[in-house]
Amino acid sequence: MKISTSYNSSFPDQVVPDEEKMTIEYGLQVSRAIEQEWFSFGGSTSNRFNLNYKTFNMLRLYARGEQPMDKYKNELAVNGDLSYMNIDWTPVPVLSKFSNIVCNGISQKEFDLNAYAQDPESIAKKTKAQEAIAFDMKMKSAIAEGQNIFGQDMSKSGMDPNSLPETPAELELFMQLKPKMAIEVAEEEAINTVFTQNKFENIKERVDQDLVNIGIGITKTSFNKSEGLVVDYVDPAKCVWSYTEDPYFSDLYYFGEVKQLALSELKKEFPNISDSDLERIQSSPINGSNVTGFMNNDRDTVQVLYFEYKTYMNQVFKIKRTDTGLEKVIEKTDQFNPPPNDNFERVSRSIEVLYQGAKVMNTDIMLRWQLAENMSRPFADTTKVVMSYAAAAPRMYKGKIQSLISKCIGFADIINLTNLKLQQVLSKMVPDGVYLDVDGLAEVDLGNGTTYNPAEALNMYFQTGSVVGRSLTQDGDMNRGKIPIQELQTGSGSSKIQSLIAAYNYNMQMIRDVTGLNEARDGAMPDSNSLVGLQKLAANASNTATNHILRSSLFLTLRTAEIISLKLTDVIANPLTENSLKNSISELNVETLKELANSNLYDFGIFLELEPDEEEKAELTNNINTSLQQGSIDIEDAIDIRNVKNIQLANEMLKLKRKKKVEAAHQMQMQQKQAEAQAQAQVQEQIAMQEVQKQQALTAEKIAIEKAKADFEIQRMQMEAQMKEQLMAKEFEYNMQLSQGKVQAEQGKLAEAEDRKDKRTKMQATQQSEMIQQRQTDGMPKNFESQGNDVMGSFDLSSFEPS
Repeated sequence: MKISTSYNSSFPDQVVPDEEKMTIEYGLQVSRAIEQEWFSFGGSTSNRFNLNYKTFNMLRLYARGEQPMDKYKNELAVNGDLSYMNIDWTPVPVLSKFSNIVCNGISQKEFDLNAYAQDPESIAKKTKAQEAIAFDMKMKSAIAEGQNIFGQDMSKSGMDPNSLPETPAELELFMQLKPKMAIEVAEEEAINTVFTQNKFENIKERVDQDLVNIGIGITKTSFNKSEGLVVDYVDPAKCVWSYTEDPYFSDLYYFGEVKQLALSELKKEFPNISDSDLERIQSSPINGSNVTGFMNNDRDTVQVLYFEYKTYMNQVFKIKRTDTGLEKVIEKTDQFNPPPNDNFERVSRSIEVLYQGAKVMNTDIMLRWQLAENMSRPFADTTKVVMSYAAAAPRMYKGKIQSLISKCIGFADIINLTNLKLQQVLSKMVPDGVYLDVDGLAEVDLGNGTTYNPAEALNMYFQTGSVVGRSLTQDGDMNRGKIPIQELQTGSGSSKIQSLIAAYNYNMQMIRDVTGLNEARDGAMPDSNSLVGLQKLAANASNTATNHILRSSLFLTLRTAEIISLKLTDVIANPLTENSLKNSISELNVETLKELANSNLYDFGIFLELEPDEEEKAELTNNINTSLQQGSIDIEDAIDIRNVKNIQLANEMLKLKRKKKVEAAHQMQMQQKQAEAQAQAQVQEQIAMQEVQKQQALTAEKIAIEKAKADFEIQRMQMEAQMKEQLMAKEFEYNMQLSQGKVQAEQGKLAEAEDRKDKRTKMQATQQSEMIQQRQTDGMPKNFESQGNDVMGSFDLSSFEPS
């Protein structure tokens, strides 16, 4: 079909004064140019809008399994006649399964919305905090020593010294995981509150279905004083936009949608419309079929084109110098162009602006044309403006949109046609029959006088499976009907059925090949010989094949969150919407968000943090459990790691915790070794001291013994000297006595000697007389010697002399 699209559209000139752009006539020219590009009101249905509408509607029907069956009936009908066919014409919803698989897979991807303050002031605060922590890390020992001396916290960051990071890598991870700034937490809570109030989960589900089924998804975020921030689902089949080749529609200069409103709603939304205009709208001859191509005879509804048109505006300022030397800035219109003057000068800049328009289709009635209020502008470039619409078509090329379903239409048609053919073959098939030879039965004689009739033969066959027959006739000839009952097999449709099933499976496999949704993804029966790891690889490959749809869904969510972030200033500035926001979030965060209304100093980067899938969670859990079993981390570390939803940061945290634990274990081991060495040294020292004490004790004991010996010896010598003295005294006494004795003895001896001499003389005289007498008498001889008792022998006092 040839599409009627006018690329030589008559958009009005943009190089005109701003006052002219604000006129209704200018807006009417813009709306007519949009209608010229997208609609044709001459009765033709081959316009661009109508083709998009029908294409998207057909793709949605295929995705639901509700596509029209006319094309299949034309294939099977004979000259358009289907009276001889008894077939179920319900289409096979084969594409519905693949659509649901991808849509549900996207909806299962949970995420957290994070706001990151990236304005210079916030970055300076974060940098200062990081530098303070780095300083405390470097001066940790000095700070602890100063705190012990002065009793005050000397750190810059105010952190507990035991909680400080120890390495630059740990510091970087800490800065990513540290608690957010109050303004960031308040921003995140406000965006999530807007999502909750608008039931964004339901909107996102419909947008995901559009991305899968028709290849494009659109949302709209607007602000009004009665409802606040409103996020709406937009049907792409009813949208118009300027030509673009960007799949994320970033270079559009107009975007619009067609809505069908009741006249009562129209009057309520646009109370300034006159009754004559309402009558003219109601009496319009083509009020329902001019857009979608489907007849709509409801005269109480009207189709309205809502659109946004992006152009530029000149901001002109007059800078006047006062007599005091100050400069005064006065805003002027773009027509202000004074001659050069020393007292003032003209300064201007061009900024993008949005005009909002609303027009009744196929009429010249402009319901609205005005400069948009509460325009959203990025902080980084305030000359840019952000449209209320967010759109994404990941597989768009040269304006043509391709979807997952559109690639499978041909195969789905063949599958449905194959199913109808299969029903046709099955309807023509008949069960296996039995051939009964009546002539052969007539030749059988049972021997009891009766013949073998067909009824009895069939009863025996169906009950026992046995047949009675005769090989010869009664005349002795060969009996051609010797087997009277034979089974008839009707296998003519089996090969056709197998061929149709093979065609069905082939086209089903082609859908899997084209979409990338293999058996591991669509839940089909896996191969029993396939390994689990290979099935996971196949499922991952299937996820990769549809990853562009997931990225587009996340882009639309992120883009919607960014628009909400830019419009939050308007919400807080309005008392009504502020009260609604206060009732939804905490008072503390509302007070923090008031800073956004007072100044435009904050700029937020919004990003989505996807939660890990089940396989990533299982892998991380396995790593955590392995580390716990090895003692590389503690249970507290495992809890902290599981709370980190970013799988990359969780792995980095696990590595740092393991490294820190290993280092701590190594340090503890070194400390234990050092303690053991110190203990051994102390033991050796104690042993040495004990040995010294023992030697000292032994020495003291020896000294005591020697002293005792010396004392004893002294006492002995004293006693010996005393005894010797006594002995000497005794000896002296004895010697004196002996000397006296000797003297006396000498005297006695001399006296005795004299006496003995006298006695001897007398003895001699006696002996002489005896001898004389003996001679005279001749007597016996006599012994005149003594017996030895007359002297003391060798006894003296020499034994008592001192040694």
